[in-house]
Amino acid sequence: MNRFLIRLLINGVALYLAVLIVPGISVDNSTPVTYLWLALIFGILNALLKPILKFLTCPLILLTLGLFTLLINTGLFYLTGWLAGQFDIGFEVAGFGAAFLGALVVSVVSMIFEVIFKDELKGRAKK
Repeated sequence: MNRFLIRLLINGVALYLAVLIVPGISVDNSTPVTYLWLALIFGILNALLKPILKFLTCPLILLTLGLFTLLINTGLFYLTGWLAGQFDIGFEVAGFGAAFLGALVVSVVSMIFEVIFKDELKGRAKK
């Protein structure tokens, strides 16, 4: 459960930074609860759809030396915006460019935080 909360917070912070940095991504009600809901939607989509999409597009991923993964991340980010709109959360992604840059920001921020919290995410306590 601890790993789940850490990943949820990492996704929330990453989405918050994407909203701050990328033009075309906006949130109507910018509260921590809003970002936690967005992080939950984003995390569920990544956990359920990303492995399936990677499996189905494996030849394209290999052919492009992994760059097709950026398009998968872009699609999942855009889908997060659409789903958030369905749940009336107020998260809007203005188009492909905004989704691409937002996915890129979220990926980089997530990688940085995962390096910082690697022991906690693996279930090992620091001594």
